[in-house]
Amino acid sequence: MRHRKLKAKLGRTSSHRRCLMANMLKSLVEHESIETTVAKAKELRRLADQLVTLAKEGTLQSRRAMIAKMMVRFNPLSTKEARAAKKGDFSAYNTDRRVVRKLFDEMAPRYSERDGGYTRIIRMGHRSGDRAPLCLIEYI
Repeated sequence: MRHRKLKAKLGRTSSHRRCLMANMLKSLVEHESIETTVAKAKELRRLADQLVTLAKEGTLQSRRAMIAKMMVRFNPLSTKEARAAKKGDFSAYNTDRRVVRKLFDEMAPRYSERDGGYTRIIRMGHRSGDRAPLCLIEYI
């Protein structure tokens, strides 16, 4: 029985699982859909919906919680990046900065009327190497 078990272990240690989910969250927000196994997608869906809920709050505390959950590292901007950001060009930012900005500026207003269920899982068959069930997880 797996009663009262909150997370799937996915055959990994806790630190490996946390890094895996953080990387998958960043990719999902950046590309808005990724292909993965069903077990990983079901675990990722829970975290991805929490991120949108945090972004909808729009507070500094929610931004910090999101950064912690996605393990975003903010390195200081180079002088070139700082000049570009001052002009309003944020394409020079590294991926982590763009992901946080995208969640707050684009995705939170998009889902402002929706109360939950921001992701969709579509099954796609099996992987050719090990017959693992694959699926596409995407933001609606």
